[in-house]
Amino acid sequence: MSPLSPIGTQPNPSDAAPVALSYELFPPRSPAAAETLWTTIRELETTEPDYVSVTYGASGSNRDTAIELIDRLLLETTLRPLAHLTCVGNTPEQLAGVIGQLLDTGVRGILALRGDLPNDASQPVNGSLRYAQDLIELIRRVEQRRSALLCAGKVAVGVAAYPARHPESPSEEHDVEVLLAKQRSGADFAITQVFFHSSQYLDLLTRARRAGVTIPIIPGVMPFTSLRRVKRLGELAGVEPSAELTERLAAADTDIERLHVGVDATVDLANAALDAGAPGIHLYTFNEHQSALEVLDKLALPRHTRAGSRSITNRTQLAS
Repeated sequence: MSPLSPIGTQPNPSDAAPVALSYELFPPRSPAAAETLWTTIRELETTEPDYVSVTYGASGSNRDTAIELIDRLLLETTLRPLAHLTCVGNTPEQLAGVIGQLLDTGVRGILALRGDLPNDASQPVNGSLRYAQDLIELIRRVEQRRSALLCAGKVAVGVAAYPARHPESPSEEHDVEVLLAKQRSGADFAITQVFFHSSQYLDLLTRARRAGVTIPIIPGVMPFTSLRRVKRLGELAGVEPSAELTERLAAADTDIERLHVGVDATVDLANAALDAGAPGIHLYTFNEHQSALEVLDKLALPRHTRAGSRSITNRTQLAS
């Protein structure tokens, strides 16, 4: 089912849109990490993704480093960056300055997020924005004021969506109402947080469409190749990972075996989302390209399959 079609309406195959591909990266924290990251960037660039999102730390703690990375991506690669921007603890004036800086750099895509609340339970700065919806409206106001400068086209604004209930939300229905409010404020698309069960994405899509959400909802998928990371993200999302997945990862004796287990589980999840009508796949890479490319090779997405590619695990097997 197409994500833009009414529930129950089957799309015409000839009208099917190409499947989008994107990755998430984060700024490096050291020179060694920067070298590793740029190896990953060059490898991911060969797949011709539609964009790469660039995140940063809580409360914009390394925002300058993120903007430096975005600038290099624009100048030195063919990649199109989607800049993360959080609003908690920042005033409209501060954020308008950052938005202007991003636009001046050449960014034409922003992922508008609320951001994590302070751990010390301190009160937000007086006048600071509180919700992603407020940030979306600010982006649109800045865009309108600078419309004469934006000959490159309208800014695409993305937002977060939650397949499982947000930890601070009273219900999944409330999460959908928030997503609908973001759409009304000018959001163009949504990317989901990590999920572990295909039913979670399908249920979100069903609830959202029935509520009137029409923007594309792109599943965010993490290669499940690290047991520690799977458990940690499960805790953050408030969702139990599949017991079968965690048991198989724990029982794996080698990195290659864990790679096989995790990649297969990720591919199954991504294919289920695509079958449900997902318009694309967003891969959380953790700045590592190996497992992301393994997933991509097995998904064989049209237009994004690497020419002459052979999976890393197959190459390892052939060499053994």
